[in-house]
Amino acid sequence: MEWDEPGIILSLRAYGEADAIANVLTPERGAHRGLARGALSRRGAATWQPGNAVQVRWVGRLADQLGTYSAELVHAAAALAMDDRLALALLAAACAVADGALPEREAHPRVFEGLLRLVAGIPAGALGPAALIRWEALLLADLGYGMDLSRCAVSGGTEGLAWVSPRTGRAVSDAAAGIWKERLLRLPALLVEAREEGGTKEDGGTKQDWRDGLRLTGHFLARDAFGIHHRPLPQPRLALYDLIEKLAGENDAG
Repeated sequence: MEWDEPGIILSLRAYGEADAIANVLTPERGAHRGLARGALSRRGAATWQPGNAVQVRWVGRLADQLGTYSAELVHAAAALAMDDRLALALLAAACAVADGALPEREAHPRVFEGLLRLVAGIPAGALGPAALIRWEALLLADLGYGMDLSRCAVSGGTEGLAWVSPRTGRAVSDAAAGIWKERLLRLPALLVEAREEGGTKEDGGTKQDWRDGLRLTGHFLARDAFGIHHRPLPQPRLALYDLIEKLAGENDAG
């Protein structure tokens, strides 16, 4: 058996001296593992980097076998992000979240398309924190853990949505939050406006929005997508939040 699809490399695990077990996300096969021969060699390393977009071919005797990969590099996102600390952190976080949250061999075409847009944006800047936050919200929804940001859970209104319940994932307006604000998660405008524009509005947000957005999606990723498997958020995702929190703190101080 064999198949050929566009893919995004999510992770590599060394297997012998030069080979690796690669997890590659494709639109029709989902997150799919295979043996990438020579992936860790000098010749193969340029292609087999997490975050790179590739045209990948899988060959196996049976569908449920590990099989072997070969790949042609399409977009070297990992190399292009190398000189940009924030872009590199975003790329690492996105790949780690997809690698850990997506069930193996289960198609999630919307998640793939969203991640591909992020990856293709390097180095032009499309892989920004706001875009990553929206993609994480999409991933949560695709996995069945989506937030309801359509109206206030208390009043039923659609105006002034500013908070999210950490328990239910439903939006709450600022007016209805009252004394409970300290127990709620802040809803950044970049997620509200994206919803109002059908997910197409490209509001880059502020550094404070990035911090609040990553805290919001991170809460539900940790509790649901990763917590259900008794795993913590991946270290690259935690490191990204720390970086954004530092940037937001510097902006507050300024």
